[in-house]
Amino acid sequence: MPIREINFDGIIGPSHNYAGLSLGNLASTRNAGGVSQPRAAALQGLDKMRANLALGLVQGVFVPQPRPARAWLAELGTTIKAAEPGLAANAMSASAMWAANAATVSPAPDTADGKCHLTVANLRTMPHRSHEWVATLAQLKVAFADPAFAVHGPVPAAFGDEGAANHMRLVGGHGAPGIELFVYGRTGGPFPARQHVEASKAIARRHGLDPSRTLFIEQSEEAIAAGAFHNDVVAVANERVLFAHGKAFTDRDGTFAAIERMMPGVEIVEVSDSDVPLADAIKSYLFNAQLVTPPDGAMTLVAPTECRDTPSVKAWIDRHLASNGAIRRVAFVDVRQSMANGGGPACLRLRVACDPALVDPRFLVDEAKLDRLAMTIGKHWPQEIAAGDLQQSTLIADVIEARSALLEALDLESLS
Repeated sequence: MPIREINFDGIIGPSHNYAGLSLGNLASTRNAGGVSQPRAAALQGLDKMRANLALGLVQGVFVPQPRPARAWLAELGTTIKAAEPGLAANAMSASAMWAANAATVSPAPDTADGKCHLTVANLRTMPHRSHEWVATLAQLKVAFADPAFAVHGPVPAAFGDEGAANHMRLVGGHGAPGIELFVYGRTGGPFPARQHVEASKAIARRHGLDPSRTLFIEQSEEAIAAGAFHNDVVAVANERVLFAHGKAFTDRDGTFAAIERMMPGVEIVEVSDSDVPLADAIKSYLFNAQLVTPPDGAMTLVAPTECRDTPSVKAWIDRHLASNGAIRRVAFVDVRQSMANGGGPACLRLRVACDPALVDPRFLVDEAKLDRLAMTIGKHWPQEIAAGDLQQSTLIADVIEARSALLEALDLESLS
């Protein structure tokens, strides 16, 4: 089969809660201490996957990680019951659902050895995410065990790496050689930069990328300070289209000029701050949508319903569609439970361009498999979790049982 882009969505885990752990993520902070709805969240995620299937896209999944993170707590000399509440929240986080932070992916046409390379992200900046890479790496090694893939461990933790959320690829077609764009940051106001340029350069070297087709771009401090903790909150690329806010990059003109030199014919769809203020772009997650090309060729923006509900964003979308621009269609999806914790449609997925026949089929889904997963989630996922519930024995037991049931439904018990 030819190379196709597969979206691997993280199934939202049974411990999904609002502990407000992500510094610089305004939605996470704003909803800290609220009551979450894990069952509704996971079903919303499945519905987004159904919407992708309806567009004719190939859809994959990653499973939730073991929670509580007992091995991490043990390294800290404690247990989920004995830990102070803040530490317990870090061990119960379901943030691995945001698969855009799982790894950075370079498809085979871009690499020196002709393999599809994946480097698991170390996520070292945020304690609740810093322990994810071990379980993520285990999944990647199973899903991409074929010799056509090269799966790498994390970049050393001296340098922060948060995966594909800070990486974009521009290409004429997914099976052709493309140019890879690595976006790094510096501290923005009170918020830390999560992606270090040293990590991005290390990944490019590991993956055997051609330096003449690789660009390192600095994210603007203004965007980080406004709450764009990852590049994918202010920019996204698909095929020959770069869709970005006017304040996404420190050197806007230099960045666009370099991209145009590397890829003649690139189409840059820029949204000005006067049309959509940066605050509205971040609140609505306009750029944290999935920009995809279905088989019918009509480039589609899979956007959160918050975009429809934000007047400046909806007005821009309507004008762009009426102008017959690069984005031909917008499909709105309800992922409000994830959005309330700071992750939109693009956060929930890792894009891997490869031959789907080379992927372990247990990680690929169709409608029938999604139906089975929905039944499992409806039966086992907690309906609600309050901030004070995270160390309750009954909840912990329910979370463990729910994940086990899901692994059984996918025949992935080896990941337990």
